[in-house]
Amino acid sequence: QVHLVESGGGLVQAGGSLRLSCAASGLPFSRYAMAWFRQAPGKEREFVAAINWNGSTYYKESVKGRFTISRDNAKNTVYLQMNSLKPEDTAVYYCAARRTFLTPRDRDYEYWGQGTQVTVSS
Repeated sequence: QVHLVESGGGLVQAGGSLRLSCAASGLPFSRYAMAWFRQAPGKEREFVAAINWNGSTYYKESVKGRFTISRDNAKNTVYLQMNSLKPEDTAVYYCAARRTFLTPRDRDYEYWGQGTQVTVSS
């Protein structure tokens, strides 16, 4: 059974940083593309960043230069380093896994975590 467990969310002031982690189990992690999505209250879930098995990455335009996605295949974990946080980054952040290559479409991802709340105060 596949499990994706996010951690690292919390409350931070604007301009601050957080590092999210997503620990995966029950799948051949190194063969999966991993992604982060987020959903703010009253809004649809949106793509944030993704990383292929080979380390290539893709970002939502508004987070480029502020967020960095990375992975540690030895630890079956994907990370999202978030710097220069803004109030509009406030959302529940979800980790997702997809066999083969990354896409920015949530419907393409097979497995999802339960989410972790990120709140950025102004």
